[in-house]
Amino acid sequence: MTDRLRGRTAIVTGGASGIGLEIAKGFALEGAMVCIADVAQADCEEAARAVGRGAFGHELDVRDRRSMDQVLSSTVGKAGAVDILVNCAGVFGMQNYMDITEQEFDRIFAVNTRGLLFLTQTVARQMISQGRGGAIVSIASGAGRRGSPGAAVYSASKAAVISLTQSAAQELIPHGIRVNAIAPGATRTPMWAQVDREFSKTLGAQLGGAEAAQIAATPAGRLARADEMVGAAVFLASTESSYVVGQTLNVDGGMYLN
Repeated sequence: MTDRLRGRTAIVTGGASGIGLEIAKGFALEGAMVCIADVAQADCEEAARAVGRGAFGHELDVRDRRSMDQVLSSTVGKAGAVDILVNCAGVFGMQNYMDITEQEFDRIFAVNTRGLLFLTQTVARQMISQGRGGAIVSIASGAGRRGSPGAAVYSASKAAVISLTQSAAQELIPHGIRVNAIAPGATRTPMWAQVDREFSKTLGAQLGGAEAAQIAATPAGRLARADEMVGAAVFLASTESSYVVGQTLNVDGGMYLN
């Protein structure tokens, strides 16, 4: 522990599992108070107990503006302010391009893109009113760097996250709010089993095919662990990245180079 986030309060969406939970743990170890926000209150509370160090949970549906307001109000009520937002809530889905339905498009974009945009807007307003800046870190994906067969909608939603990060960063930096993103490669999380199932169903591959394909394509030769995203998140949330604005940092074992 180096206390790089001591005295700061963070909201981590999708914080009850996977990458979000690991980031919440990492922030707490660095001294932050963390609100773990996810779709089920019981899961939030369980995750908060696992994180410890003053973490607390609050149910959040990023498709609902009132739910966003409630999480923000609860966080400010407990901590007095919010300094960091991590947009990690996300959903996955695969359909071949000619089979994409309006329902599936709306489902994925409602969480991955629309929810992220309006929660960023909600929290940024609070940060502006506080007058002391802040940091916003969004979890994009390597899928947002390049579209792929069967995952057009998911890839497009994550490409939109990268674009929204760039736009928000330029508009909010005059207020001292730095907006950046992380683009993880394929990561072993509870969502990964779903990825493998849908990969198999949509592309006619055997179970395990998604993992084999990702490992073969990744210079590092393996999937990422969720905790390997923590260092990048702490860096982007801390003053160590005070001159980093509007960037999307690849944490993907060498998949994409820029």
